[in-house]
Amino acid sequence: MRRLLRDLVAINSINPSLVAGAPGEAEAAACVADCLRESALDVVVSDAAPGRPNVVGVLDSGQPGPTLLLCGHLDTVGVEGMDAPFAPTEREGRLYGRGSLDMKSGVAACVGAVRLLASEGLTRGRVVVAAVADEEHASVGAEALVRDWRADGAVVTEPTDLSVAVAHKGFAWLELHAYGKAAHGSRPDEGRDAILVMGRILGVLERFDQELRARPTHPLLGSGSLHASTIDGGGEWSMYPAHCRLHVERRTLPGEDGARALHEVEQMLGVLRSNDPAFTADVRLMLERPAYNIDERAELPQVLVAAARARGLEARITGMSYWTDAALLGTAGIPTVIFGPRGAGLHGVSEYVELASVDECALTLAATARQFLA
Repeated sequence: MRRLLRDLVAINSINPSLVAGAPGEAEAAACVADCLRESALDVVVSDAAPGRPNVVGVLDSGQPGPTLLLCGHLDTVGVEGMDAPFAPTEREGRLYGRGSLDMKSGVAACVGAVRLLASEGLTRGRVVVAAVADEEHASVGAEALVRDWRADGAVVTEPTDLSVAVAHKGFAWLELHAYGKAAHGSRPDEGRDAILVMGRILGVLERFDQELRARPTHPLLGSGSLHASTIDGGGEWSMYPAHCRLHVERRTLPGEDGARALHEVEQMLGVLRSNDPAFTADVRLMLERPAYNIDERAELPQVLVAAARARGLEARITGMSYWTDAALLGTAGIPTVIFGPRGAGLHGVSEYVELASVDECALTLAATARQFLA
């Protein structure tokens, strides 16, 4: 399992939707597929999108029973600022490199668990391991997975510090456009500054973010939030800009969605418009991903907690501020929890995973499968 992890970290699987020309998941998918075949699993490799493969391995007992899905993603974000992102380096029990924590260690733990179960033999049901594409962008891999496969429960092995996550936030990406009137910089009587128009919008958005943080919080996730991600406008020093564009991310809680986030911003623009007939701006929803939660008293969370605590882990019930493919599995009707290794530096220049936590994750997943399928 640790060898697989090192092999995966050494492979460049940067998401090409994030970094133009990046290779994507094909080589990493082939590596995982080969490892699964070594344990005589039935392996299916299929493109979720052209050149963006999913790998699915099936360990089937041949007897009726539940199906447990173990799932992780193969793609990573970019490597700007990193010295040797694809040279896995071990120091003081930590493995460094891009994807070491997010989330090739989680994929390796899934494979390690199913290989252990294959060596023992299942008596009932089946375990499905899925290593999917594109979680870091549009999750076409998870979307294809839920179209083609069903399960009675799933564990997504994103990093949780070996806690059991039963909830995570969602997000909505909004694009705003503010409009002015182009004119020479010496003619304020003719020009209207679109960037200053957007500045008024930014002030309202900042106050709304403060309002979100003051609202009653989710017991595991805290409050929703909103922030400005990118802004661009104007073209020359001595010109009134006619247009300014702003990208905003709204982090959502269970019960909130993209339509609500869009409506909130539309209402703010409406207030600004009512106070200034010349105010011109609009907003549209570009992408949304749902928040997720499952009752911690449901069967799978309880089985996983018991398996982890039997190994001496604290197995604290928690929620995650980031988004995961668990939301898509849950939307498809698959009860899902998130449980993965410990480390730090996700998306940063010094990413690492604690290797002992990868071992613990794999052993806990195997114990969970034994109980869930019993």
